[in-house]
Amino acid sequence: MAGRLLGKALAAVSLSLALASVTIRSSRCRGIQAFRNSFSSSWFHLNTNVMSGSNGSKENSHNKARTSPYPGSKVERSQVPNEKVGWLVEWQDYKPVEYTAVSVLAGPSESNFSPKFNEKDGHVERKSKNGLYEIENGRPRNPAGRTGLVGRGLLGRWGPNHAADPIITRWKRDSSGNKIMHPVSGKHILQFVAIKRKDCGEWAIPGGMVDPGEKISATLKREFGEEALNSLQKTSAEKREIEEKLHKLFSQDHLVIYKGYVDDPRNTDNAWMETEAVNYHDETGEIMDNLMLEAGDDAGKVKWVDINDKLKLYASHSQFIKLVAEKRDAHWSEDSEADCHAL
Repeated sequence: MAGRLLGKALAAVSLSLALASVTIRSSRCRGIQAFRNSFSSSWFHLNTNVMSGSNGSKENSHNKARTSPYPGSKVERSQVPNEKVGWLVEWQDYKPVEYTAVSVLAGPSESNFSPKFNEKDGHVERKSKNGLYEIENGRPRNPAGRTGLVGRGLLGRWGPNHAADPIITRWKRDSSGNKIMHPVSGKHILQFVAIKRKDCGEWAIPGGMVDPGEKISATLKREFGEEALNSLQKTSAEKREIEEKLHKLFSQDHLVIYKGYVDDPRNTDNAWMETEAVNYHDETGEIMDNLMLEAGDDAGKVKWVDINDKLKLYASHSQFIKLVAEKRDAHWSEDSEADCHAL
């Protein structure tokens, strides 16, 4: 046991050092931009792992997973201070609230439930994108730390609940079709398709849960069609037309922006969200210009949104969008120092 704890502590230290190494400031903004493009995705992955390190006191980490009341309820979580988020921190008086939503309990019975955690369980993926997670008293333990609540909350599965987030982007253009440049940063303005969630009213990437046995690529395309194009309500002919256009967009080169744990308000000590965020970019705008945005399924509204550091989005979505802007060398902030130095 001691050896395992020491190994985890050393791993956390190693990740912290790696994180520090990629945030070294350089006097050349261009050099930093090139360096950042190579490491921005891995930085966010490292940051997630550091979040589950030895003391859990990293600033601004694991915040939304500790908010109250729990979504869709009046349940208040036990308060977890920053310094006690990490599981390696002793906390004998920790008394999290037990909660699983009635809608979740109404699902399949768990009387003969014997899941195979940390592996593919039939068609259900129970492996985490962040590596092995601990099992305590028969329940998976959130790799990012304490949340103040045990059970499954609104999440259907114990352990990781896998989602996919398609980030569809285009360049903002003027009436003549020319790309618009931000007057302060001097970089072109990127736009992405955002939906307003019905459940909480926040703007978000139009993603959703991966069905058992479904490939991530299929989930990305399906969720975008359902939430941003209202494909579920279309006629068979309209669905075929949408499918043809989406196939053209989703079959081109794309950027995997992030894979792993998400700081989501639905997370508990025993169930948590993980996602794969992928950027599909319509460079000329021709594909998306021929698709009419229409909110559907879980979306209340849908629109093109300019990408910048003022965005307030659901869960960790703002961080995903920031990584897209960096990868595409697009405008993010009016602060030139932030554009040069911030990862």
